[in-house]
Order: sequence, then structure tokens, then C-alpha cells
Amino acid sequence: MFVTISDLIEESKNYKSIAELMIAEEMEQSGRDREQIWELMERNLLTMKGAIEEGLKGEKSLTGLTGGDAKKMNEYINKGETLSGEIILGAARDAVAVNEVNAQMGLICATPTAGSAGCMPGVLRAAIKRLLLSHEEQIEFLFTAGAFGLAIANNATISGAEGGCQAEVGSAAAMSSAALVIAAGGTAEQAGYAIALTLQNMLGLICDPVAGLVEVPCVHRNAMGASQAMISADMALAGVAPVIPVDEVVTCMYNVGRTLPSAFRETAEGGLAQTPTGRRLMEEVFVTKA
Repeated sequence: MFVTISDLIEESKNYKSIAELMIAEEMEQSGRDREQIWELMERNLLTMKGAIEEGLKGEKSLTGLTGGDAKKMNEYINKGETLSGEIILGAARDAVAVNEVNAQMGLICATPTAGSAGCMPGVLRAAIKRLLLSHEEQIEFLFTAGAFGLAIANNATISGAEGGCQAEVGSAAAMSSAALVIAAGGTAEQAGYAIALTLQNMLGLICDPVAGLVEVPCVHRNAMGASQAMISADMALAGVAPVIPVDEVVTCMYNVGRTLPSAFRETAEGGLAQTPTGRRLMEEVFVTKA
């Protein structure tokens, strides 16, 4: 029904909402009925919320590389002395919480990947608090994000191995930002602005997991992605339009990813993974702990 984000924006005019457009798309592609599709998304929502709560317990990962930072951030927020504000820092905290659960081999919802699974739950829970979203509106948020995420995947990639972290956390942040715009009453065009603003600020972000594990710096990059999504949504709602159209930005992201050296595409052969500390941690994880 739609391929590009421009197609999505145009096609959405024939539906009550972008969420309904995505449900119709899923019905056509999967053969499931509307009730089944809604129930599956509701399960995703509950999984996301459960992962946040689990992550806030502060448990360490099996390697010990990550864990406990979401709890520290939560304690800091509760002091009421944050610099960036409770809403944005709360989104970052929840993003970290989800990815710490992922590092613990816990249950998360890949949105769109496991390595970028924290962005959307973080942004969604911030939206729930700021916009007082009902349960139904929360599920619609996820369908809206899914629609924009599908359009990104149609024309680029969501794989860190193929396109770097810009393709994973970048895409997650972009689709979350678009859904936030719609949830706040913005237009489909403004949602497209948010995607372009997000991706253009994350172009070239490499994938350099220390020891080849989705922990360092992946967990903290989800905090950055959630924060960027919030700011991009506000900019778009303010009427800030990107100079480069959204579909061109998506294509650009794909082309940048294709030209990244393999060392920066999930191989742990470059970036932070090859710093002295990164190499030492790899040795400790795979030799000392063996």
C-alpha cells in the first residue's frame, strides 16, 4: 500500500489515522484479522513496559559490562535536580532500562532490532506521562511508529551489520519521533519532518560493540536515540522543516551505511571496540571468563 514515507503520508489521507493504515497493511500482508493484529501489538506494549520495570531493578548482565545505570538514573531523577528535565531524562532512563534487560538475555520487544529496543519504550512512556495517553492511544502509537519504520526499512536498512548504528538506533529514534508527533496532535507531514531531523543528526553513527556484544556502547546509545527523538518531535511540532526531504534523508542514510568500512558495521574491529580498554574487556570476557 505504501513504500516511501511520502507514499505513507499521502495514503494516510484515506484512513482515520496512520495507525489504521498500518493495521490495514498488516492485515493484507499477514492474513490476520484486525482483532488478532491488535492483540499482538498489545502484547508488544506489555512486553515493553515489563522490560522497563525489570531494567529499573539494576541487575548486571552476564558479562558484567552493563547493568544498574537505569536504576542510577531513576534515583537521580527522583532527587528533582535534573538538567534536561524529567520527561527527556525519563525517556533516556527507560531506554537504558530496556537495553540492560536485553543484555541480561531478558524479554524485550525488538523495535526495530534488539540492539535498538530501548528507544521506543522510552519515548512512549514519556508520551504517556506528558500526553496522558489512554491504553488504546498507546497501542496506536506503536502502530504509527511501525508504519514509519516499515517505510524506512523499505528504502534503507535497520541492520547495524549492514548500515551501522545509524540504521539501528537511528531508525528506532526516527520512528519513535514520528509517532510522538502524531500522538501530540501533529500532522503526518510534521512526522516526516521529525524523521528527517532525527536521521540527519545521526548520519554516520557507527556500530562498534565492545567484545562484539550488544552492551557497550549500545545501551547508552539508546538513551541518546530516545533523547534525540523527543527533541526532533518538538522541533517538527514547532514548524521546523528539514531542508532535505525525508525520503532523500532515508536514502542518504542507506548510502552512508553502504560506504562505511566493515570495521564500523558490527564487527568489533573498530571504534570503541578497538580502544585499549575495549580490547582488554574483550580479553576478559572471552578468555578470563572462559
